[in-house]
Formats: sequence, C-alpha cells, structure tokens
Amino acid sequence: MRKLIAFLLVLTGMILPVPHVQAESLWSENTPAANLFIDHRAHAVGDIVTIIISESSSATRKGNTSNSKSASTNVDAGSGLLTFINSVTAGSEDSFTANGSISNTNSVTGRLTVKIIEVKPNGQMVVQGTQSIRQNSDTQKITITGIIRPEDVSSDNTIVSNKVADAELKIEGKGPISRKQRQGVITQLFDLIF
Repeated sequence: MRKLIAFLLVLTGMILPVPHVQAESLWSENTPAANLFIDHRAHAVGDIVTIIISESSSATRKGNTSNSKSASTNVDAGSGLLTFINSVTAGSEDSFTANGSISNTNSVTGRLTVKIIEVKPNGQMVVQGTQSIRQNSDTQKITITGIIRPEDVSSDNTIVSNKVADAELKIEGKGPISRKQRQGVITQLFDLIF
C-alpha cells in the first residue's frame, strides 16, 4: 500500500505543473556590487552635511578708572611800588572716577544642513548653507560657512560645530518684531552726540 501511494505521488508530480522556483541574488542588478563597500559620507562638491550647532560663549569685563589732581599757588603782598597787590592764594583741584562692566552670554543650538561648495587640494571641504524660517510677518535667516575635514564627518553625514574651522554663523531677523527691538532714529542721534 505504501508503494502504491508513493507511486501515485510521483505520478501526480509528473502530471501536475510544478511552480517555477528561482533563486534571488543578494546583489541588485541596478546597483553595482562595489556600492556595498564604498564610503557614503559626503566628500564631493554638491554633497550635503548636517552641522549640529551647539555653541555657547560668555564674556565678562570690568574696568575702574580714577584720576585726581590738585594745585595751589600763594602770592605775598607787594611792597614798594607794588603795594596795591594784596596777598593772593589760588588753588585748583580736578577729580575723575569711572566704573564700568560688561557681561555677555550667548547660546545657539540647532541643526543646519549645508552643501559642500569646494574641495581643497588637501581634501578639506568648504561648506555653506542657509536656512530661512518665516513665521507670520517675521523672517529669521541662519547662515553658516566654514571648512571641515573629511575624517570629522560621521557615517550619518553629521559633524559637530566645534569641528568646523573658520566657522561663521549669522542669525538675522526681519519683520515687525525685529524693528521693535531696534532703537529709534532720535535715540540713535542722541547716542551719537552724547
């Protein structure tokens, strides 16, 4: 009986169409195999890099100035033809004191994606990028430029801002709020004169 069942199974397999089985390759036909082994980090003009901005600075300066001067003069009464001159005493005194202090603290954090605009002969890359944020009638524009080394770029194409050489970060605002934060023309005139 077992032999009969086995024979029928073999016969059925021969009669019924067998689905076509095909092995799939691990390599994509559209992607060269070398792409699996190359470094995908930014390295050419036009590639993009995300700069993780984390900058803070603090500066304090104090100054004290003090200056004083005094002088006195005595003239005795005249004699002979100069008897009309009475005894005269004159003195002058000058004093100046000034105190001043400056304290400034800045902190900037964020992420800004920039583009490589030049690759120098030594392999270092010049990057530049701008981000504009418009909210209601106010526009805030952030621009960053600098030079980065290829080895400082991580595998996910990010770099921290303290590894950007000659970094220049500009934050500019335009709109009603920015205008309200500036001094008026008359105030600026008085500051210039006095």
